[in-house]
Amino acid sequence: MRYFVVFFFLFLTTTLMAQDVTSQKVSGVIVNDNGLAAISNVNVINLNKVRGTISDAKGFFEIEVSVNDTLHFSLIGFQSIKVRVTNDWIKNKTTKIQLTEKAIALEEVNIMPYNLTGYLEIDSKLIPTRENFRYSISGLTEGYEAGEYSPNAFGRVLGSIFNPADMLYNFFGKKPKELKRLKEMKKDETVRNLLESKYDRETIAVLLGINKNEIAEILQRCNYSDSFIQTANDLQIMDAISGCYEEYKILKKK
Repeated sequence: MRYFVVFFFLFLTTTLMAQDVTSQKVSGVIVNDNGLAAISNVNVINLNKVRGTISDAKGFFEIEVSVNDTLHFSLIGFQSIKVRVTNDWIKNKTTKIQLTEKAIALEEVNIMPYNLTGYLEIDSKLIPTRENFRYSISGLTEGYEAGEYSPNAFGRVLGSIFNPADMLYNFFGKKPKELKRLKEMKKDETVRNLLESKYDRETIAVLLGINKNEIAEILQRCNYSDSFIQTANDLQIMDAISGCYEEYKILKKK
């Protein structure tokens, strides 16, 4: 009995120490490297745990981490950066993060109007129409326009499964860990709110370990329309990729 008590005590101590080492909170203050003014509303995401937070009015943030986790800091108008969690950071509990402002140049945008005649029968033929269907996407109450939902849509995905050179097969087949993050993203409200407010695809690209161009290619292979790809927010894009991945797994089993 005495040995059992000693063994149980050692086991409990080891477990608590392991939990303390593997997962704990660190904090920091985010400032502008030009003048060191505090920056609020900076999005901070732990790419390993897919958990997020936002800096407050004083630039302060706190987030759950483990050693060697990577944190991604982003805010419109600033250069996004990645910072690795070190033993020193965990030991000191806090650190200072500096962000650099972007130099943004606005480009001229030309809007090409339709040359309408005023006659309904003629004008209805001048305005292009799209043969698209609507899907239920996060953030929209009535669904969202996407590509043609038909056997051809599944055919494109199915074709990609049996063609080793196809980009969709290569992406879904070689990134199982990254794709598992899609479900984790949906669990964290901060991450979801961040994606719902962004349209630059940067956070999705970082979380999935791909570049922005690949995101558009994936959705095209999944038969989403150019209109959806260009106008959807990052949360809708994430749900679209997730849905396509689920279809891919079903078709692959068949």
